[in-house]
Amino acid sequence: MNEKRLLITGNEAAGEAAIMAGCRHYYGYPITPQNELTAYMARRIPEEGGVFVQAESELAAINMCFGTAATGKRVMTSSSSPGISLKQEGISYCAGAELPVVIINVMRGGPGLGNIEPSQGDYFQATKGGGHGDYRLIVLAPFSVEEFAELVMAGFDLADLYRIPVLILADGQIGQMMEPATFRPPPPRKLPEKDWTLTGADGREQHIVRSFFLKPGVLSKHCDRLQAKYADIRKREVRYDERDVDEADVVLVAYGTSARICMEAMRQTANGPVKLGLIRPISLWPFPEQVIRSWAERGKTFLTVEMSAGQMVEDVRLAVEGRTRVGFVGRSGGGAPSTADVIEAATALAKG
Repeated sequence: MNEKRLLITGNEAAGEAAIMAGCRHYYGYPITPQNELTAYMARRIPEEGGVFVQAESELAAINMCFGTAATGKRVMTSSSSPGISLKQEGISYCAGAELPVVIINVMRGGPGLGNIEPSQGDYFQATKGGGHGDYRLIVLAPFSVEEFAELVMAGFDLADLYRIPVLILADGQIGQMMEPATFRPPPPRKLPEKDWTLTGADGREQHIVRSFFLKPGVLSKHCDRLQAKYADIRKREVRYDERDVDEADVVLVAYGTSARICMEAMRQTANGPVKLGLIRPISLWPFPEQVIRSWAERGKTFLTVEMSAGQMVEDVRLAVEGRTRVGFVGRSGGGAPSTADVIEAATALAKG
């Protein structure tokens, strides 16, 4: 897989990255602001000898993913906020059956049908389990077109490594914007053989892929094993970017487009009135709670910036555990806080 550099939208970059990662099965249903991804896959997947299906519904698309993943093939679906809500039952099925599926959510304003403007209002849904039962998804959040592509490619490896659905959570701005992006293969990882897949039982023992366990105690043991796997992921797969934290008066915590706004606020305040640092979670689950806790123990003050009414801020407060102050600035309904909003809130927080 050779490097290549393209001027491309985030949605299209995600599609090309999936193809570079070996995905040859895509099932989707149109919804703004991720339609460019579905359209891109409709053209590119057949060119690579793969399968594209515009399903009759979001429910159909995610359950097609279930079937394809059960045969060991790399598979992806994508949607936007209300469409992801419709997929939740199927996502829970995939998590319960330990199926490696990559799911992309290009977030729009909500709740309900909301609007088609960029938002980050799906954080709770993504990180706390939007479907039923005790399960987790690996959730990765890009802040650029290039990182969108990187995380999609990494997502397929993580899905196969842990037999877990991986959700790429991008706000609508990241999906729609166009930037130069270099497509690089992720660092090689040793992936396990897919000796559990459904490929026909002629000459071997029967394989069963399911999330339905009726015998007393069997589901409990299955869930215990899932929780042990999630604990391992927490130890091994935390991703974050940290900038200028050591000298900061206030540490900004933000992901996606909000992190880009924070970086501009840092540039504008480089010579005062307040020194800003940034912790940018890349994995929203597992969340980088340890790094935030360690800075809280050293007395740092935090300001969480989100395109929502305040969701990730709860995880920041949990990580801080009351050791220091945590402020919040955000906007919901498809809006974004301005750089001036961030600087004003950070200055006020620094002054106590």
